[in-house]
Amino acid sequence: MRFTICLSALVLCASSVQVDAKTAAKRAAFQLNETSWRYVDHGKKVRESIDANGNYIENTVAGKHVDHGTAVMKGSKACFTSAMNKEGEVCWTTRPVSIGHSLVTRSDKGEKLKVTRIKYTPLKMPG
Repeated sequence: MRFTICLSALVLCASSVQVDAKTAAKRAAFQLNETSWRYVDHGKKVRESIDANGNYIENTVAGKHVDHGTAVMKGSKACFTSAMNKEGEVCWTTRPVSIGHSLVTRSDKGEKLKVTRIKYTPLKMPG
């Protein structure tokens, strides 16, 4: 009887650990790498893509280069460091978003931006 109770308790504990691990993995699963986004930046319609190595390129929809640099996830924030200015790292709130869906993100400076996730399309630096 005591063995059955202990075994039952062990199974319950193990299954709750697995659920917690699965939940944590699901929350941490969102990555910026190999994603593309569409939004309006200072009045310009732009598209931004982050490659597999965490490098981003932002171009207008018409193809004019706007910005590029590096992007990393830090907890639940997407942090970008431009190679074109000395602003330093700028982090934005984020959450997992399916292709075709939008979210309103907020920077550490309080700026708001509505972004829409689109199918990943690698962008190239202008030649």
